[in-house]
Amino acid sequence: MVNGEEIKTYKDAGVDVEREDEALKRVVEWCSKTFSLRKDVGSPAIPIAHFAGVVKLSQNLGLAIKTDGVGTKVFIAQLMNKYDTVGIDCVAMNVNDVICVGAEPISFVDYLAIQQPNPKILEEIAIGLMKGAKKAGITIVGGEIAQLPEMIMGKREGCGFDLVGMCVGLVQLNKIVTGEKISEGDVVIGLESSGIHSNGLTLARKILLEKAKLDVEKYVDELGRSLGEELLEPTKIYVPEILDMLKTGLNVKVMAHITGKGLLNLLRVGENFGYILEKLPEPPKIFGLIQKYGKISDEEMFRVYNMGVGFCIVLPKNEVDEALSIAEKYGTKGWVLGWAVKDPERKLFIKPKKLVGFKGVFKKI
Repeated sequence: MVNGEEIKTYKDAGVDVEREDEALKRVVEWCSKTFSLRKDVGSPAIPIAHFAGVVKLSQNLGLAIKTDGVGTKVFIAQLMNKYDTVGIDCVAMNVNDVICVGAEPISFVDYLAIQQPNPKILEEIAIGLMKGAKKAGITIVGGEIAQLPEMIMGKREGCGFDLVGMCVGLVQLNKIVTGEKISEGDVVIGLESSGIHSNGLTLARKILLEKAKLDVEKYVDELGRSLGEELLEPTKIYVPEILDMLKTGLNVKVMAHITGKGLLNLLRVGENFGYILEKLPEPPKIFGLIQKYGKISDEEMFRVYNMGVGFCIVLPKNEVDEALSIAEKYGTKGWVLGWAVKDPERKLFIKPKKLVGFKGVFKKI
């Protein structure tokens, strides 16, 4: 119970994904009306709904564009008084989406809304941004800092901030990855996450900090470090290994950054295909703690969290070994999770958990 209310879902914690999806449909409808405003340079190359947008720069070259933020992970940074990792998260959330359309991330800008200017905090955030940029191989060419004391509040007085970024990348228009070439029997490879990444922190905080009354600075045996250190573990950046796979010439047909909605992100691209997943890796211990203390169902855990799989690729069976070898070269564990099947309803089966995902939710089979 938190403030007298039972917290067992993301919605209970204050995040209404279904209502957000309905609102998003209306936003997309209006934004799509802008597509006719540009001809040639700047005209959209793919519809809204992919992990990143792409506009035409020339007859052959496209510019991929993505914006995303860190969310309430900034609250953990404030509680720990440690700000040098959330910048990595901000870069990761953007570059990992840009590579999903087959683009190479090249540059980035950030937006910081702050309660008040604190040089120490801003410098630490910048250090994280630099570390993320180095890992992704991108430049940071500018940004914006806005002092909004009436809007921005935090968990530590005077330390409130919100961190958002935007990344651009380049992709040949004939090499955009949209899921259109997927075939039955293509294999789903999952790449390991580094933990909770930057999604579902609101539910995690409500369960672990408010319901279970755990201290972010207290050592947790199951984690092998403090809870705060675990929650601040930066989102893994997959750019080096994915670009290597693409430049090697692997026939990658789908890429999915596993963020909010978990493995359901596999269904964001392509048509008339679903997936059967027969194997799953052992999830990081943090997910077990959330599920135990919150008594959260498997359906909700897999809808909110990556559960150990931070990125997925779909490619032909005869290229699986090479893809896994490339991932291993960069120190990234990968697993064969399952395969694609023809399915106009586009369902995702997770056999080990007896779950079926359909229209944004998981249900027990």
